[in-house]
Amino acid sequence: MAIYKIGKQLDFVKEIPFKFEKDIQTLVEKNLNSLLHLAFIRSEFSLNNFRIDTLAFDTETKSFVVVEYKRDKNFSVIDQGYAYLSLMLNNKADFVLEFNESQQITLKRTDVDWTQSKVIFIAPQFTNYQREAINFKDLPIELWEIKRFENDTVSFDQIQKASAKESIKTISRNDETVGTVSKEVKVFTEQDHLQKVDFETRELYEQLKERLISLDDNVTTQPKKQTIGFKVENNIFCDIVLQGKGLKIYLNLKIGNLQDQKQIARDVSNVGHWGNGSYEIKMSDTDDIDYIVSLLKQSLRKNKK
Repeated sequence: MAIYKIGKQLDFVKEIPFKFEKDIQTLVEKNLNSLLHLAFIRSEFSLNNFRIDTLAFDTETKSFVVVEYKRDKNFSVIDQGYAYLSLMLNNKADFVLEFNESQQITLKRTDVDWTQSKVIFIAPQFTNYQREAINFKDLPIELWEIKRFENDTVSFDQIQKASAKESIKTISRNDETVGTVSKEVKVFTEQDHLQKVDFETRELYEQLKERLISLDDNVTTQPKKQTIGFKVENNIFCDIVLQGKGLKIYLNLKIGNLQDQKQIARDVSNVGHWGNGSYEIKMSDTDDIDYIVSLLKQSLRKNKK
C-alpha cells in the first residue's frame, strides 16, 4: 500500500524496513495495550526449550496470549502456533506463576479461561501461503502486519480471513498436536451465538448488525465466548449479548460521554457484565432501532482513532 503526504502535491512516503525482529518486538511491547489491548507479562519467556518472544494477558477474556515476531517468511503459522498453544496447555502452572511474579494481583489457575488462549504473529509481510493457512473459522491464531515509514508513522493491520468456513479440526486427524489443542481451545463464531437463540432474536441481531456495518467501512465483528464485539480500526465500540428474547448491547463509553435524551441506556459501570464500557441497552424489537443506532454511532466516533 503506497502512502503519500498531502502538500502542494502528493509526496511519496518511503517505508523504512525493520532491520531486526527485536526492533519490531521493542516497538510492540512498549505499545502493547494501544495496539492489541493486552497486558504485558514477560519478554523472552523460556520454557522446555521454547522461547516465547512476548507473553501477554487478555484481561477481558482472562486468557494468555503468545506474541511472536517474524522477519523471515519461511515458517508455518499452523505448526508454530499450535506448538506454542500445546506448550501453554501442558504447563499452565508455569504461565500462572509468571503472571503472578510480574503483576500486582494474584492469579489462580482456575481464574484463567484456557479455552480462549491464542497466538499472534507480527511481521512486516506474510506470504500468500501463510495468509491462506489461517482460513479456518476456528483457528486460534492471528496475523498482523506492521510497517514503519519515514515520517515517524507506523501501520498495524490484521490479516482478515477470507470467508472461512472449514474447521481446523478437519486436519487434526493427521496432526496430533492440532487435535489435542483443539479439544481445549475454542474459537467462537457468530454461528455459535446465533444457534442458541430463537428466530426472532436472530433476525433482530442481523438487522442491527446490518446497520452497524454500514456506519463505517472499517467496522468488523469479533465473536468471543459471551459476546459479539463490533470493532472500528481495532477498537471495540460495542458488544452484543444474544439472549433468549432480545439483545443486550454494551457501549464502550465512560459515564458522562453519551448523549441519551430518551435515557434508555443503563449505567452498569459498577455492575459486573460481559463486554466493554459503562452503558447497557436492552433491545427486544426494532421500534427504537434508529435511536439505538444513533447512540452506537456516538461510541463508534469516540473509539475511532
